[in-house]
Amino acid sequence: MVFKRLLGSLGVGAPTVDTVLQPEPVLPGGTLTGQVHLKGGQADFDIEHITLELVARVEAEHEDGESEGFVVFDRFTVGGGFRLGAEASHSVPFHVTLPWETPITELYGQPLGIVLGVRTELAVAGAKDKGDLDPLTVTALPVQEAVLEAFGQLGFGFKSADLEYGHIGGTGQQLPFYQEIELAPAPQYAHQLNEVEVTFLTGPGGLEVVLEADKRGGFLSSGQDAVTRFAVGHHDVRDWAAEVDSWVRRLVEHRAAYGAGAAYGAGAAYGHGAPFTDHGQHGHGGHHHDEHHRSGPGAGTAIAAGAAGLAVGVVGGMVAAEVVDEVGDFFEGDDEGEGED
Repeated sequence: MVFKRLLGSLGVGAPTVDTVLQPEPVLPGGTLTGQVHLKGGQADFDIEHITLELVARVEAEHEDGESEGFVVFDRFTVGGGFRLGAEASHSVPFHVTLPWETPITELYGQPLGIVLGVRTELAVAGAKDKGDLDPLTVTALPVQEAVLEAFGQLGFGFKSADLEYGHIGGTGQQLPFYQEIELAPAPQYAHQLNEVEVTFLTGPGGLEVVLEADKRGGFLSSGQDAVTRFAVGHHDVRDWAAEVDSWVRRLVEHRAAYGAGAAYGAGAAYGHGAPFTDHGQHGHGGHHHDEHHRSGPGAGTAIAAGAAGLAVGVVGGMVAAEVVDEVGDFFEGDDEGEGED
């Protein structure tokens, strides 16, 4: 997607910006390439810097309920320090490396309802202007695909995916939010589990797979959450279906391995990235995940799991188009909800 807009804060006759990202999806920790095209205005302008911001739509819980907003989770200065002549054209190519924990927005070409974007900031003569969000598509790493495919082979189904503001205690999490991929239980676990939420905390040496199970309550007993995590290498070769099945059995059998208060503990630090910017609803930005969060329906909520994996089928042939439309509408109508520096 390409955006092109008059830089409103710089006034009439200012330069225009046209940012083009690579058409192919990028991997977490991979290289994003593209070009920023500038077209000079009615006079010469000194371009101080061109900065790209990585932005995510994130959910946050607080005492007033739940809200959604933007989090800027990385910034890259890709150019600047030159004069752009009147009506002149100038292009700035860029190659930037995404954080390893960048969430995945699609699986096997199926959108998950996660909204990521690249926003271009142009600084001219002391004034700054932020362009529209340009959608960013991130696909899964091979080991992430292998784990999710194993869940699909075991009979788990995709329900939804979202980004949660907060920090998972006891992990090496770097970003101020984490991705939850919510799965419906396989038939053999349906009497024990309501759902399983999968979080990948990825780094250069591998990833932590954090599993949270919302457990069903039995007669005279209430349900409770179980949380545990497992280390996986990027190039591990395993019988993934057997491995994942053992992880799920461990969740079921060891309820106290990681309590909700321990894994999403109080006192978690949120000192990474930009502060939460409310979008559409008003509320507090901080999110202490002291209690289990049951993800509400989002843009990707009804994408079905295929027999051979989590992202093969689409309910009624309609859901993927609905997700694309909703994500597109979000970017097109984004300006009103953006926060200011």
